[in-house]
Amino acid sequence: MEYDFSNKVIVIIGGTGALGRVLTKSFLNYHSKTIFITYRSEKEMQELKTELDILLEQPLKTSTTIEYIKVDVTNDKETKRLISNIVKRHGQIHILVSVVGAYIGGKNVTQLDESEWDKMININLKSAFLISKHVIPAMVSNNYGKLVYISSRTGLRSDGYDSAYAASKSGLIRFVESASQEVKKSNININCVLPTILDTEPNRKEMPNADFSKWVKLDDLSKVILFLCSDDSKIINGASIPAYGLL
Repeated sequence: MEYDFSNKVIVIIGGTGALGRVLTKSFLNYHSKTIFITYRSEKEMQELKTELDILLEQPLKTSTTIEYIKVDVTNDKETKRLISNIVKRHGQIHILVSVVGAYIGGKNVTQLDESEWDKMININLKSAFLISKHVIPAMVSNNYGKLVYISSRTGLRSDGYDSAYAASKSGLIRFVESASQEVKKSNININCVLPTILDTEPNRKEMPNADFSKWVKLDDLSKVILFLCSDDSKIINGASIPAYGLL
């Protein structure tokens, strides 16, 4: 499908991770106006910047501007500063996709540390709350916005030994449902995607005997996210889109 993101200011939270990299390149291919990529790791940011600089140097490839911002989206002040600075410079954020996330599994409830519980809730759920809290006012002011979050099928049903992760992803689904109802009259769409196992190098190393062909490919998941960020998805709001692969 063809999309027009040529006049869009886009923020990708966690854009230096495996999914974030693929998603950034996808937006680049559709000639987005400006892409802001947030990161935590300097090494990952420099690696991605090197890749994208090569693409940006190609003749007639794109006029997209890419900027990199280090931020902790589990911190209220840092998240507020991120959003306010972008809005001050560009007047609007059209699209925000958050692909930040973390996983802790393999432990039953009695084995979980409080710090591990807090980590899952903070990264997978609190971050979405803080991002939404600060970006929604700007989107309401401009009567336009697309917000996409990454939850998980585990947010709907768990096989056990991942209670903190399951709770955080389930909470994200309900958060999206509620927040989307609050802003739907302002032409803002908030949705989330529910993948299973992503086909990444770390996951392959962690599960070397698995059938990788059943896993969710990053390019395929990126296409779903792009659709939710496009105006073609204007009737979809508060949805949890299954992206299970063959699992």
